[in-house]
Amino acid sequence: MALSEQEVLAGLAELIHDETGLPQDQVALDKSFTDDLDIDSLSMMTVVVNAEERFGVKIPDDSVKDLKTVRDAVDFIVKQG
Repeated sequence: MALSEQEVLAGLAELIHDETGLPQDQVALDKSFTDDLDIDSLSMMTVVVNAEERFGVKIPDDSVKDLKTVRDAVDFIVKQG
């Protein structure tokens, strides 16, 4: 079953909250992981691994560097899912 953008956004918001404590309502499509959400590289890798498990996708290491915003991640996961 294909994942919707809203399902992925909600799931990522939950994963980011669990990893960083950031309120889920602050995780929006236009937010940058580093500049807006202040997610460091270690936390980002944890979010990636948990997202792979949650959404049943594979996010190669060389693709992670291209995921600058929440929208980048959501689009990538929706396309893979």
